[in-house]
Amino acid sequence: MKAWLCFLAGWLIPGLGHIIQKKIVRGLIFLVCIAGMATLGLVMGGKIYFFRFDNPLMVLTVFADLGNSLLFILAQLLPIGTGVLERTTFEFGTAYLAGAGLLNYLVALDAFDIARGKKS
Repeated sequence: MKAWLCFLAGWLIPGLGHIIQKKIVRGLIFLVCIAGMATLGLVMGGKIYFFRFDNPLMVLTVFADLGNSLLFILAQLLPIGTGVLERTTFEFGTAYLAGAGLLNYLVALDAFDIARGKKS
């Protein structure tokens, strides 16, 4: 049960699963890096994709963006992550947002493995 709690906490806020397990430095490094990457993506005008069923490949982009759990939810409520196609950095920003989401999945899985005793 603790492993799943660490996974969910780490998915909601990057690094929180590690901080819960007293791995504070590691958790803070993950938080700063992933939040910084997502912030850069937003500043560059990247787009956060939401559920659409007209294109099967959208499932992959939504899965990647869903890794930014709280940012994904905030983007549905606030006008952030809408994407600015006119910017030359739009594609890079979108890639940064997707990369941050995918990295957050890996960090949450790392917290899960530590809580299960498979890693230290």
